[in-house]
Amino acid sequence: MPPAPPLSVAASADLPGASAPLLTREQVLRALRQIAREGRPLPSGTVYELVYRGRRYPPRAVAELAYRLATGNPTAHWPRPAGAATNTLLEGLDFTISTKRPVLTSGSTHDGDETARQQAEDLYTGISRESSEPASSPAKVAEPPAAYEAPPYDRPDALAELFISEGALDAALAGLARRRNLLLQGPPGTGKTFLARRLAWLLLGAKDESRIELVQFHPSYGYEDFMLGFRPDADGRFHLVPGVLPLLCQRAAADPDKPYFLLIDEVNRGNVPRVFGELLLLLEADKRGPAHALRLPYAPPDAPRFFVPENLYVIGTLNLADRSLSPLDYALRRRFAFVELGPQFGAPLQEFLAARQVPGAIIEQLCTRMAALNQTIADDPELGPDFVIGHSYFCQPPPQPEQAAEWLRLIIEQEIGPLLADYWREQPATAAAQLRKLLV
Repeated sequence: MPPAPPLSVAASADLPGASAPLLTREQVLRALRQIAREGRPLPSGTVYELVYRGRRYPPRAVAELAYRLATGNPTAHWPRPAGAATNTLLEGLDFTISTKRPVLTSGSTHDGDETARQQAEDLYTGISRESSEPASSPAKVAEPPAAYEAPPYDRPDALAELFISEGALDAALAGLARRRNLLLQGPPGTGKTFLARRLAWLLLGAKDESRIELVQFHPSYGYEDFMLGFRPDADGRFHLVPGVLPLLCQRAAADPDKPYFLLIDEVNRGNVPRVFGELLLLLEADKRGPAHALRLPYAPPDAPRFFVPENLYVIGTLNLADRSLSPLDYALRRRFAFVELGPQFGAPLQEFLAARQVPGAIIEQLCTRMAALNQTIADDPELGPDFVIGHSYFCQPPPQPEQAAEWLRLIIEQEIGPLLADYWREQPATAAAQLRKLLV
């Protein structure tokens, strides 16, 4: 009787009492090494991914290749279905299976422990790291596809909607071009954030929001949110996650021919030296690019160093009226050009309101009385010019001319009045008198 043919790996695993596993860890590693060597494309996983040394693979495709190598049959089919059946076997071989992660964004933490180091390395810009490890395509920061082409934006468009002169606009653009960092400072309601976005649009030549990132600082905003830090995932495990700035720098470095913009609203509401960290040095116009790269404190020892690309511009806004905020750090001031904005109750605002059918008598009343109120505020020794009231309160007139008087009264009562009461908290009679002058 001829000897029985040798059992295949699959057959031996299916026999009662058989102890041989369907696959071994070494067989799966062999498959991963072959994937790296040949650079073979793999079908993308739909729900789960095998995570190995920071790389991600479809579990069933890896298992099938390992199975073919183990059996010596290049056409063998993996006998288990995708999902729990395959995942459980691979997890039993000490491989990590995780749910498929989305494109990396600030705060995303769906990775397992094996990907933390690679995630940290991926956030650095401009430096590629060759590796002999198995490599499928790593997750990359990518812009979502634009739903429509960004409308063009040029100087006439800006001058038509900004209440500043052409000379003032040119000066702001010159400061931004010279320092690459600009701070728009002024009292509340003077259109600082509005102007910041228009400056970005002007340099982009279009209303292209895909190259603009807006953040707002506040007392609890920290270095870990802005630069790099450890954050917990849904399972309570901490992973190294990039903040807003490294992700934007990565995109800018990958697209060096176009400008990118970081808009920081209310810069002085955050602890600026703590939030910025190394950025205090890297923001300087002559400290941009890979030649001036620095190592971030939380980065792995062998990770590439971080730098700010030359095509990234930073525009911040600074509220001068909040008495609870400390002055800006002098080291930060030295790295920014400053532009002062004030209330604009002159011809540009009057023409803007007239074009929207606000009656001339209402426009005259609004501009005359607000100018007089601002003079009173500026002359008050307890307040001063930093506390004058801006024109932004009045930039959304009603659709019907007959509603203009009621519109103005409600803004004065509901928005300007409470502000005056706060300004003259110790002198309520003064606040009431100024409110009456606006309403009479």
